[in-house]
Amino acid sequence: MSRPNIILILCDDMGFSDLGCTGAEIRTPNIDSLAKNGALLSAMYNGARCCPTRAALLTGLYPHNAGIGHMGVDAGTPAYQGFLRNDSATIAEVLRQAGYRTCMAGKWHVGGDFIAREVDSWRVGDLQHPTPRQRGFDRFYGTLDGATHFFSPHYVMEDDARVEVSQTDFYYTDAITNQALKMIEESVAADQPFFLYLAHTAPHWPLHAHEEDIARYDGVYGPGWDAVRTARHEEMQARGVLLHGWDISPRDKDAQPWETVAQKDWEASRMAVYAAMIDCMDRNIGRVLGSLKAHGIHDDTLILFLSDNGGCAEFMAEDGWAKFMPDVLNDGRKIAMGNRPGLRPGGPLTYMSYDLPWANVSNAPFRLFKHWVHEGGISTPLLVQWPHRFGPVGTLHDPWHVVDIMPTLLEAAGATYPAELGGNAIQPLDGKSFLGALTGQGTRREQPIYWEHEGNCAVRVGDFKLVRQFGQDWELYDMEADRTELHDLAGKNAPLEAKLKAEYQGWAERVGVLDWAEVFPRLQAAWGLEDPSG
Repeated sequence: MSRPNIILILCDDMGFSDLGCTGAEIRTPNIDSLAKNGALLSAMYNGARCCPTRAALLTGLYPHNAGIGHMGVDAGTPAYQGFLRNDSATIAEVLRQAGYRTCMAGKWHVGGDFIAREVDSWRVGDLQHPTPRQRGFDRFYGTLDGATHFFSPHYVMEDDARVEVSQTDFYYTDAITNQALKMIEESVAADQPFFLYLAHTAPHWPLHAHEEDIARYDGVYGPGWDAVRTARHEEMQARGVLLHGWDISPRDKDAQPWETVAQKDWEASRMAVYAAMIDCMDRNIGRVLGSLKAHGIHDDTLILFLSDNGGCAEFMAEDGWAKFMPDVLNDGRKIAMGNRPGLRPGGPLTYMSYDLPWANVSNAPFRLFKHWVHEGGISTPLLVQWPHRFGPVGTLHDPWHVVDIMPTLLEAAGATYPAELGGNAIQPLDGKSFLGALTGQGTRREQPIYWEHEGNCAVRVGDFKLVRQFGQDWELYDMEADRTELHDLAGKNAPLEAKLKAEYQGWAERVGVLDWAEVFPRLQAAWGLEDPSG
């Protein structure tokens, strides 16, 4: 069999239940088709945050081993340098050596620290700020940092140069798809197998969407977050998305009951814009699928889709993250920064987030959010399709982690992982291929999976997960019986707890995890924030 083309699609800050195939009322027929014609892995895990997930995804290494134990700020150790380490190899670097044409469109965010309001001081392409082209990609179009204005991005690159964008006819999701389609056409013309990494920023804040897409969701969220969350849980149960009939976690303690909300119309409109962003992303993914079919390469293209973390509870305050983002459009018009109930969200002169209660809906039925390593922060459905290799598989419930994606793609491509690259010895992969699992021939259930982000840490081995929030006690859960983490077993099985703690501590020492209380002041100084986690 010839080597497949590979398309890896990553979206940003989308929760477990935000797809039609996982229970949402959001229209995602194109993404859903990947699950219908292939497989849905219901227990795929990410790294709880943008940078760590992307580092692990691209290298097959846990984030600390890849150099991004936190985010882009250099905290002074190899595990926390804030950009990809030279003793790691990216998927693009390995596949290029194997004869693939390597292309990327979208968000990079593994190349050091950038402050959006200070673009004139950016040191793009130096040793601490590598670009995709310096880490194995033949072609690149997109953004380097963590978030951008969808209608008026502050910094866009094409290959090695900064490019200007239209002030009247630009939307980021559409633009990166346009470029991805060009990259596919170029690869077909070159008669060369390609790897395309399509890294959306949608539906990450700011809430920006086309008016016609927002209109699709007018009135949909009027019943409120309690009703929508319950409906999603019932739908995913009916669809068999969950292994068992786990109870939904209670509404988050920081989300008020819908009946007590004063600004119901405004709250509903924020979620409508968020849904519109996913709807638009799905339509653009449909354009990619259509291009594959038009070129006759659809069936021998391996496609994967997932999110980089759970739904985001960050409140867009004017004196919080918003103060680091440009407050004017490229044409000079002033942006009203922050969540302002008097303004309708979604347009280019606004800059809002959808906030904690709606993120609680996105992450149904799980607890907590992006940043945390309880299930709400780290769970993403992974959709995989490769018609020439396997037909409809259905839903698979074994746990896997984003470190497993690189070895899976290398196996599919027949590529060899290097021991050395560019004169640097390369670390062995942390992940394991799940290609066989898609045809019933593999599992990693008893192989530990680890997390650490901002002092939130966890280890899962088989059915048991040990987890804690920073500064709090360890909790223990049986993932087979209670994946929504409602029944803490801590204190009831001392030998198991001791075994899992030792497992986690051994990993943390091996990869260079630092105490968050030690890392925090360094980030605080770099960003000038009381809490750089947002």
